[in-house]
Amino acid sequence: MIVANLKWKQVLRSIKHALDNHQPFSMVRIGDGENIVMAQKSVWSTRKVLKELWAKKANRGKKGVRLPNLKLRNEMVRSIKKANIVGILVPGDKRTFAPKRVKRPLTNKIFRYYKLKPRYTCDAVVNRFLAGRKEFWDVLRGRRVLIITREAERLKKILQKEPYRMNIAGTIVFSDYKQMSSALKQVEAMKDKFDIALLSCGVNSVVLAPEIARLTRKVAMDFGKGHLVVFKKRKRKWKRRRKS
Repeated sequence: MIVANLKWKQVLRSIKHALDNHQPFSMVRIGDGENIVMAQKSVWSTRKVLKELWAKKANRGKKGVRLPNLKLRNEMVRSIKKANIVGILVPGDKRTFAPKRVKRPLTNKIFRYYKLKPRYTCDAVVNRFLAGRKEFWDVLRGRRVLIITREAERLKKILQKEPYRMNIAGTIVFSDYKQMSSALKQVEAMKDKFDIALLSCGVNSVVLAPEIARLTRKVAMDFGKGHLVVFKKRKRKWKRRRKS
């Protein structure tokens, strides 16, 4: 049985510890899209996978990958084994808009099939929560941040301003699995210029994060839809803490 055993503060402490001690670290997350990719010819037939709405959207160019793609499936399985923390959906999750069959029940089947036993897990939506917390951005302040996503320049402009005030060391525009190799080459060439990479690259982030940590010895975080939280709250003002 998979147990989500780290709370958001523990995840944040793990990130901070890796940054403070210049240690390689990666966090990945498994949601409905990742489940569907890994279900290909393992716990589900290709035909069943391609019937899912997520797969149909993927094959219309909306998910950064086309299916079937067994190479990505295999890369994701290997990456989960390498990641320091693996985010998974809680049982009965209602926060992500997807059918129950492609959420935690499918994760459980896939993890059993591939004998995946992450040492540390957390809630898969921790990225969205952290994106809205002052504590997270306080940990990143003063660090050199690399942004990898489809809308990298837009995210950069927002994060450089108040109240975030991030030091954006660079951006890489990433929108499709076909860019995996070239993106990793760019990241490796920049390994001395950043401390943490925030990845919002859909299912591709599961492969990118552990590989970036391995190649650069830096911190790589699957930021998922965290960038959308930033876009939505671009005029955010942090709440002042009451003095005790």
